[in-house]
Amino acid sequence: MSKLNSLFRKTNKSSSTARAVPTDDTSLEPGLKGHGTDNKPANTPIEQTRWNGWGNVNTNKKVSAHGAKLIKAHIGKTKKLPSVSLQEVLKTVPKSRLPSAITELDMVSTDSEVRLRHARGQSFPDWIAMHGGDFEVFPDGVAHPQSTADVQTLLQLAEEHDLIVIPFGGGTSVAGHINPQKGSRPVLTVAMSKMDQLIDLDTESQIATFGAGTQGPAVEAQLGEYGYRLGHYPQSWELSTLGGWIAARSSGQQSLGYGRIEQLFAGGTLVTPQGVLNIADIPASSAGPDLREMMMGSEGRAGIFTEVKMRVQPQPIEELFKVAFLPNWEAGKEVLRQAVQSNIRLSMLRLSNAVETDAHLHLGTSPSQFLAISTYLKARGLGSDKVMLTYGVSGDKAQNKLALTQFNKLLKQHGSVTGKITDIMGNVWAHGRFKFPYLRGTLWDKGIMVDTFETATNWNNIDEQMQQMQEAVKTSLADENEHVMAFTHISHVYKQGASLYTTYFFRAAKDHAMTLKRWQKIKHAASSSVANGKATISHQHGVGRDHAPYLAAEKGNLGIQVTRDMLKSLDPEQRMNPGVLLEEQQTS
Repeated sequence: MSKLNSLFRKTNKSSSTARAVPTDDTSLEPGLKGHGTDNKPANTPIEQTRWNGWGNVNTNKKVSAHGAKLIKAHIGKTKKLPSVSLQEVLKTVPKSRLPSAITELDMVSTDSEVRLRHARGQSFPDWIAMHGGDFEVFPDGVAHPQSTADVQTLLQLAEEHDLIVIPFGGGTSVAGHINPQKGSRPVLTVAMSKMDQLIDLDTESQIATFGAGTQGPAVEAQLGEYGYRLGHYPQSWELSTLGGWIAARSSGQQSLGYGRIEQLFAGGTLVTPQGVLNIADIPASSAGPDLREMMMGSEGRAGIFTEVKMRVQPQPIEELFKVAFLPNWEAGKEVLRQAVQSNIRLSMLRLSNAVETDAHLHLGTSPSQFLAISTYLKARGLGSDKVMLTYGVSGDKAQNKLALTQFNKLLKQHGSVTGKITDIMGNVWAHGRFKFPYLRGTLWDKGIMVDTFETATNWNNIDEQMQQMQEAVKTSLADENEHVMAFTHISHVYKQGASLYTTYFFRAAKDHAMTLKRWQKIKHAASSSVANGKATISHQHGVGRDHAPYLAAEKGNLGIQVTRDMLKSLDPEQRMNPGVLLEEQQTS
């Protein structure tokens, strides 16, 4: 066993504690100074992020040779698509159409590279555009407001000069939220990156007020200096923002323990074309429809969040992440369902199906590590149907001990395999949890295309929904005699049901346009399998433009009309992010 452990221990030498979550290196001076702090961690400068891919230019994630081989065994030999240079794309940026009343503002830039870097998000069509060079449309300018008053000024000018306005947080959208569309009206993108301060911390009520442009690392770094934590960790945490999480109704990896964004968002300020909407941070109310709930998930259609009040909590004394393996999917699913319905105090539960388990063991290990863990699990009686369950606890030591005791009992009842080696794998997962998006670039360079989609459904529909989703994706390119590899995990659990998150791989075609058409076939098949099932079109990524055509299947025609009427009351001229969330109405 000691040799087996050493193979993994060299991958991660740190223990998982309350400080294990990555934070910005910049520290705050202790003690809040009224309405803000001078020594705050800055958001990741956009110049340090890739203009045509994910994340920091200095960060990469390698794919193991045997991991790439596994994928290619499913989809066939691949060939890399060419990528255009930044300089080539900059030549295609047209002259700004903004009037001088806008361009003369210090907070507005019409620089070509700034506009290019705010033209696309991280959806698959965005990657095709960024690597192929056909961006189609660029914003005419990018504003960087520093206050609610600045945003009010921008929206007033947008009305006077008939502009389209697109709110921009971290640029991490995978559903087409921030892409300008062709039209006669100039487009102004409003980037919130300068509104990134912790403004106030009410320790008695445990309410923290932030600028809505604060990115995940800056949120936790600023709170951490005072011993608090928000605990919202979507996989895009490195770049995404508070305002974006609220606008898209985000879910974090530890939402089981800390809550989804609707449990964390207490209130705040929304600047709309009709004026400023102040949402009170009252703990509970029966005074009519909840404005807080109504504005969450509005995806920039109602206005722009500027200041947000978040429910925080003290830093946990101890935070641990562990891994267990179970004989099959059914056993793993039952462990999740019984754990959440029994109120076991866990902060995270994630279950990979058998195909994903095998893929992760290939992609996340060296050949020697893969052989060691495979041999260990086989010796413990687990075969090819085995599934991997990753779980976490956050709290004081007594709380964690009780939760782990209860959960370990449940694991044993369902034939689990645990031990020191699986605990080490839990730490490996914790310290690499935000690096998976970087794998997309590595695979792109090998001609392997990858994308994801997700949903949520009731427990009694989990198996059927997963089967339909995977089958739809795997057969979506049959007319081209192309094979698609797909696998699924549950990443969020509720007493009523759970999420399903599917990843799929396919080969690049001979050019960017044909590759995009392949993706469109897969996306339609995937979205239809969700819309035709008893499931939501999006559990955590939002609707954007990509999912808007499928929203009526979930909301119904009357639900769509109610939503449209509500948004139109705040934006009667439909200048705020038109076409996102709801498809644009056709006028005769």
